[in-house]
Amino acid sequence: MRRRDKEITESSVLLEILDSALVCRLGLVDGDRPYIVPMNFVRDGETLLLHCAREGRKLEILAKNPNVCFEVEADVELVKVGPVCDWGMRYRTVIGFGVGEVEDTRAEKVRAFGLLAAKYGGVTDPDLCAAEVEKTRLVRVAIKEIHGKQSKPR
Repeated sequence: MRRRDKEITESSVLLEILDSALVCRLGLVDGDRPYIVPMNFVRDGETLLLHCAREGRKLEILAKNPNVCFEVEADVELVKVGPVCDWGMRYRTVIGFGVGEVEDTRAEKVRAFGLLAAKYGGVTDPDLCAAEVEKTRLVRVAIKEIHGKQSKPR
């Protein structure tokens, strides 16, 4: 990282950012072209769980190359101090690398939906979303490496 003064090194802070972020941007490699898609997600230990439709471009790409990059951010705020050229941003971000695989077992998808429902809606009944399970697939990303960066408060 070029700006070591902005680096987040505490693993607990990196995980807190992953847990509080609402959108994960999943980066895939489609031949010689990058492909990035924003997704809902939840962290489950050293794994990210992302749900998606049963078919689509990201699944096709993932089947050819399971290596992924992901990015999340939290606490993003435009800071308007002084003239416009002095404005800045507050943020905390995590970028990571991992290996993705498609999980299609009903039990694991129901469990993942329960975790997603708890994260996004405070709902703790995993059976609540059981009907949606047949319409979806689950992408599991094994986290291999994560790095964090934050702005300095003004």
